[in-house]
Amino acid sequence: MQDVETLIIGGGQAGLAMSAHLKKHGRPHLVLERDRIAEKWRTGRWDSLVANGPAWHDRFPDQTFEGVDPFAFATKDRIVQYFEDFARRIDAPIRTGVTVTRLVQDGAGFLAETTDGPIRARNVVSATGPFQKPVIPAVIPADAGVMQIHSAAYRNPDQMPEGGVLVVGAGSSGVQIADELLRAGRKVWLSVGPHDRPPIRYRGRDFVWWLGVLGKWDAKAPNPGTEHITIAVSGAHGGRTVDFRELATRGMQLVGRTESWDSGTLRFAPDLEANIAAGDANYLSVLDEADAYLAANGIDLPEEPSARQIGPMPDAALNPVLSLDLKAAGIGSVIWATGYALDYGWLQIDTFDDRGRPRHDRGVSQVPGLYFVGQSYLSCRASAFIWGVWRDAAHLAGHIAGR
Repeated sequence: MQDVETLIIGGGQAGLAMSAHLKKHGRPHLVLERDRIAEKWRTGRWDSLVANGPAWHDRFPDQTFEGVDPFAFATKDRIVQYFEDFARRIDAPIRTGVTVTRLVQDGAGFLAETTDGPIRARNVVSATGPFQKPVIPAVIPADAGVMQIHSAAYRNPDQMPEGGVLVVGAGSSGVQIADELLRAGRKVWLSVGPHDRPPIRYRGRDFVWWLGVLGKWDAKAPNPGTEHITIAVSGAHGGRTVDFRELATRGMQLVGRTESWDSGTLRFAPDLEANIAAGDANYLSVLDEADAYLAANGIDLPEEPSARQIGPMPDAALNPVLSLDLKAAGIGSVIWATGYALDYGWLQIDTFDDRGRPRHDRGVSQVPGLYFVGQSYLSCRASAFIWGVWRDAAHLAGHIAGR
C-alpha cells in the first residue's frame, strides 16, 4: 500500500497543470496516467491535426512554444512535445502506464485500486478531461452496409473505404476532417448543426484575444446540457473562420442536422439555412462587440470593413436535401464528429447528478478531498482549454493546500 497526500488521475494538460500548482504550494502528490503524457493528442486525433488557437495563446503562462511562430497553429506532435518538456521542467512526479480501476472512500481519505497496486490518498483530483467516451448517435444501424467511425478514430483519407463520405458535425473537428477528405478528391457531404462562428482574426487581433477582452471565455454555461458549444474555426492551412459557402463552392454537399434512418435512407432536418444564418449572426455580433470595445477604450486598430462582406446563402441551404439514399449516392462511410460523453465508471463515490456529471463548485466536489479539473465549463467557458485549465488548477491547488 502506497500513501500519498494528493493523487492526480490523468497526465494530460489538466493533470500537469495541477502538478505545477501543487509544486508551487510545496504539496507532495503523485500523477497517474494510464497511457503516456498527453495521449489524447498523440493517438486520439487525426494525423494532420493542428491547434485551433495560435501558439502565443494556447499554452500555459509558465512556458512558451519554443521554435514555433507565436501566431502559428502548433501541430499535434509539437503539442505533445510541449507537454513532455513541461513535465520534465517541473519534474512532475508522474507514473505512466498505470490505470486506476476503482476509487472509493476510505475513512477520511480515498483508496485507489490500480494496475500497479493500491494507493491511499488524502485528496484525489480527477483530471481525466472532457473527451472520455466517443458518442455515436444510434441513428444508422450497424448492419446498414456503410463503415461508421467516430472522429476520434479517423486518421487520414487513406483509411476510408472507397466512395463518398458523410461527416456528421460541423465544428472544428468535423470541418477539418471534411475539408481534408475533399482536398483528397473524395465526394463529401457535411451535416451542419447550430454553431458559433467567430472571426479567426479581426482588425489585427486573433479571435482568442477578442473572446478574452469581450469576456466570452469567462462566460458560464447558459443552460444545463449546453456545456459544449460548437465553434466553427479552424487552425488548418494557416487558420481561418469556417465559411460554409466556400466549402459548398468547392464541391462539398451541405445538409442540415442528421435526424433519422429509414430503410437505407438518411433524413435531415430542414434547418441548414437557419443554422448558417445563425452562425453569420454570431460572426457579425462579435465584430459589433469588437468595434464597440475599441471605441469605448480608445484603442486604435486598423479598420477592416471587408470582414463584414458575407456572400449569398448557398443553394444547398435554399434548396436543401432532406433525405439521402446512402447506397444510391455512393456513400461508403460515415464519420460522426458528434462529441464525447463522460465515463466515471471507475469513480465509485456518490458525487454525481442524474446526468452522470460530478456535482461541484469550481471543481471542489461535495465530498471533502475530491476534486475535478479539465471539464467543460468547470468554472467558465475556458475551463477545458489549455490556458483555462491552468487557472482552474491554481484555484484547486490553493484549496488543497488550505486543507
